[in-house]
Amino acid sequence: MRILVTGATGFIGRNVVNYLCSHGEHEIITAAMKTKQEAEAFCPALKNTSYISKNLNDKEENYYTFFQEPDCVIHLSWEGLPNYNELFHIEQNLPANLYFIKNMIHNGLTDITVAGTCFEYGIQNGCLDEEKPPAPATVYGLAKDTLRRFLELLQTKYQFNMKWIRLFYLYGHGQGKKTLWGQMEEAAKNNHKEFNMSRGEQLRDYISVDSAAEYISRIALQDTITGVINCCSGKSISIRRFAEKFFEDRGVSMKLNCGHYPYSEYEPLAFWGGTAKLKKIIGDIQ
Repeated sequence: MRILVTGATGFIGRNVVNYLCSHGEHEIITAAMKTKQEAEAFCPALKNTSYISKNLNDKEENYYTFFQEPDCVIHLSWEGLPNYNELFHIEQNLPANLYFIKNMIHNGLTDITVAGTCFEYGIQNGCLDEEKPPAPATVYGLAKDTLRRFLELLQTKYQFNMKWIRLFYLYGHGQGKKTLWGQMEEAAKNNHKEFNMSRGEQLRDYISVDSAAEYISRIALQDTITGVINCCSGKSISIRRFAEKFFEDRGVSMKLNCGHYPYSEYEPLAFWGGTAKLKKIIGDIQ
């Protein structure tokens, strides 16, 4: 199978590429904005793929031909995270993604998997399954939800499989320095005496990027379960306990300065993902 992975040098993308290259005899095409030399230095697994340097804001007349007519696409490209309330998600990212996907499908693509976000659910507490109506409270969540709705409308005109993966809270080595995980890695590396955080009582659904890469790949390579699919652990853990465990696992004595930051205005206090659809695809959750 010929698979195109966009956003291949991103935190999720490079882990998905690693998984695909080590599982199955697929022809992998990868795309990101970095030059080929920069990309391969950043993610060595890309040397085993056909890499194409491309900024999706630079439009092509026929993306399907440009990207070597893939059998399926895993579309992970999205710029500017984690700045969730910046207008460029609507003004730049959304139009570029709308054009790219419609152009691919219009010219022959029949199977696409797109990275969505749990931020589409908005300020809703408890177990969030795929039947929960979206109510985005951030510009980012609104842009992603709008893209999903557009694809559903596009399915009334074109026949194609669409798997929309709502990603919950990812973590893992190499994550951005602005994320909680990235900040904890930095604190441990530099032997900080304390770690500033919120009160930490919020309950979140965390999933390792290794697990997420496997789940994304396996979702993409099947067509029995389609539509919206949560990618999550199905379990909740407080942010404080998550931070404690991070430092405990590394043998680092770290004082948590809880209450230093206020709670986020755009995230509910306690939520986690429903996994019924995911389990039908992958079986037991890791």
